[in-house]
Amino acid sequence: MTRTVRTTIPTRTVREGGGFLVRRPAAMGAMMSPFLLLDEMGPVDYGPGEAVGAPSHPHRGFETVTYLLDGCMVHEDSAGNSGTLRPGDVQWMTAGRGVIHSELPHEDVMRDGGRSHGFQIWVNLPAEHKMMAPRYQDVPSASIPEVTSDDGSVWAKVIAGRCLGTEAVIDTVLPITYLHLRLKPGARLEQPIDHDLNAMLYVFGGDLHVEQRRVEDGQLALLTSGSSVPLVAGDAGAELLVLAGPNLDEPIARYGPFVMNTEEEIIQAIQDYNAGRFA
Repeated sequence: MTRTVRTTIPTRTVREGGGFLVRRPAAMGAMMSPFLLLDEMGPVDYGPGEAVGAPSHPHRGFETVTYLLDGCMVHEDSAGNSGTLRPGDVQWMTAGRGVIHSELPHEDVMRDGGRSHGFQIWVNLPAEHKMMAPRYQDVPSASIPEVTSDDGSVWAKVIAGRCLGTEAVIDTVLPITYLHLRLKPGARLEQPIDHDLNAMLYVFGGDLHVEQRRVEDGQLALLTSGSSVPLVAGDAGAELLVLAGPNLDEPIARYGPFVMNTEEEIIQAIQDYNAGRFA
């Protein structure tokens, strides 16, 4: 069965962290499980001394996935992990039972300024994994598979899942699909997606059609069930993310950077953080 567009969600611009701007879908609901948040950071051009990031803050119960297109960021966490993200790099951080981390512009960007653009998504963890040990995967762009269709009309970076016969290398707790696609004008791609996964498209350049339904820049399209989605780029081509994952079908208790299953677990998370019991 071919997937179609169930609904489209517009984005709004909000400030996060130390004051950087993100485009964020106006609503995140059960149809997007296991994804809790999708932020497009920028694009923004900073002058010298203007760049901002997210100083130290806690997480528990889910994963943060940062994918950088432009700029340079430095990540550190309380478990002793650190890394520098450059264009094309991915940081897949599993907060699990609790971690404190920071995401800040590199000192070169702070000094000289420059363009910054990227994405961060939050992936919920099922109850059985919410208190797992924190894990950090810092994956350079050169290690992330890229593939181009035989006719050269479709390019894909396979962060998680599979596209054009190419498999991702990042280890994920859940069976996640995370693709960055560029389609030339009029290009077509039939992207398989397991029928039991929730799936969505986020367009951030140009536009495309899914079975006659147009999806424009800055729109998130939630897809119906099916085994594949047909993508046809518009006259200016299209650039987009494809995200898919299982519906966890579990209660969600959410308080800022803590995502658990019950209010009692949220209270415990706050107590543990205040007592310094995070990694």
